[in-house]
Amino acid sequence: MKKIALYLALFCPLFSIAQEKSTLRKINDAIVENFTPVADSVTYYFFYEVPLLGFSIPLILIWLLVGALFCTVYMGFVNIRGFKHAIQIVRGKYDFPCKKKDGTEVSGQVSHFQALTAALSGTIGLGNITGVAVAIAIGGPGATFWMIVAGILGMSSKFVECTLGVKYRNENADGSVSGGPMYYLSKGFAQRGMARWGKVLAVFFAVMCVGGSLSGGNMFQVNQARVQFQSLSGIFGAFWQGEEGALLFGVIIATLTGVVIIGGIKSIARVTDKLVPFMCALYVISALIILAFYYDKIPSAFKLIFNGALNFDAGIGGAVGAMIQGFKRAAFSNEAGIGSAAIAHSAVRTDEPITEGLVSLLEPFIDTVVICTMTALVLVITGTYNHQGIEGVEMTAQAFHSVFGAFGNIILTIAVLLFAFATMITWSYYGLKSWGYLFGENKYLAYLYKIIFCAFVVVGSVLSLNNLVGLSDALIFAMSIPNMIGLYLMAPEIRRDLKDFLLRIKTGEIKPYK
Repeated sequence: MKKIALYLALFCPLFSIAQEKSTLRKINDAIVENFTPVADSVTYYFFYEVPLLGFSIPLILIWLLVGALFCTVYMGFVNIRGFKHAIQIVRGKYDFPCKKKDGTEVSGQVSHFQALTAALSGTIGLGNITGVAVAIAIGGPGATFWMIVAGILGMSSKFVECTLGVKYRNENADGSVSGGPMYYLSKGFAQRGMARWGKVLAVFFAVMCVGGSLSGGNMFQVNQARVQFQSLSGIFGAFWQGEEGALLFGVIIATLTGVVIIGGIKSIARVTDKLVPFMCALYVISALIILAFYYDKIPSAFKLIFNGALNFDAGIGGAVGAMIQGFKRAAFSNEAGIGSAAIAHSAVRTDEPITEGLVSLLEPFIDTVVICTMTALVLVITGTYNHQGIEGVEMTAQAFHSVFGAFGNIILTIAVLLFAFATMITWSYYGLKSWGYLFGENKYLAYLYKIIFCAFVVVGSVLSLNNLVGLSDALIFAMSIPNMIGLYLMAPEIRRDLKDFLLRIKTGEIKPYK
């Protein structure tokens, strides 16, 4: 309670500054005017595109896909053969006790399940709803197939980075742990006689992560959640449509966010291990009801998906376009290869890094293969992907409305709010750990970051961020540049660790805990 009181005392004065309409407009105009040129430049360089068969492909997308394919093959298709073990670990079969045989405490702060839900809450966001709609609208139903393929490949790169995150994490004096690419880049490169390069890559990653946490992991999420919330004008009244309503919305979300993140990863995990299953179940069940309502169209929907993905005779350009959009949506959704999830998974309570790497396999599967695919199927089976004049979340909203009527928009709004909130609290932790790497693990500096993060929630809720979306994406995906370099360099040791772990299970040296 003292921490919450301190947070409110420091943060509440920021609310009054933004209450004047003129102040809001001045802030909005100043940001758009001064940061749009910067955003455009950063977006151009980090999303530089190369032509292929009449399409433009971002180089960063190729970078991520090649890395995912490499990890899949080099790790012996761990995404397939490790899936059963991942389920068993999450269920607790191979979960280890809090104390080792010698009586010492096992490092870590959260369980395997909590680490998974915390990382999932950072990836299951608005992209699962709006991004998929954009991909299907541009690439057609065939994008769904390639989205699933890319999600399955991404499971392998997620395995490598999350194993590294646990293996090279720091154990702090207060019992907390800090891990992620900034630590395994600096330590791993140092062990190989390249300490200076490792430090440069680690700092670059941390700076991009802090920027990404405040933009794509914060302002974009709350902004789009506010837009969807305000779409329910008939329910909540005219007040919420104005700038005052947007401000109050931001204040409420910032307060809720602050209450959760002030307690660190344990507090975040306690929220996400309940929130993530609920929001996933709500969305998936709603999607299944829509599919059941249009059950007679399911065969034709799958025919459209496979024909659009694989029927090159109908037009190679269309097939390639579907492939690009599917790959792009999967890579942008599950963040495999970005390195962000390794920060959350590093907090797990275990002395076997491979176990958490295996658990992390489930993250792209749930995010992309399940959630994104559900959105895609709903759009295809209802035919809303082919409607002119609507885009993004409006497509998904229309699909829900076709079955649930006006109540469908309420369901979708609840899903959007939960997805956005979950993403924000997890990205606050990613940014905090990167902030700590750059400036030191200090509780007062940590409070400062959390206050800044919550202030950006309010700012993001009232501003027009259309011109800064590209910058948000660029900051986050720039993290993959140093991260994937680290994965290539340290993949051999992870492959050895995986072989050793599976051998110990096979020989009975590692026995089921429960």
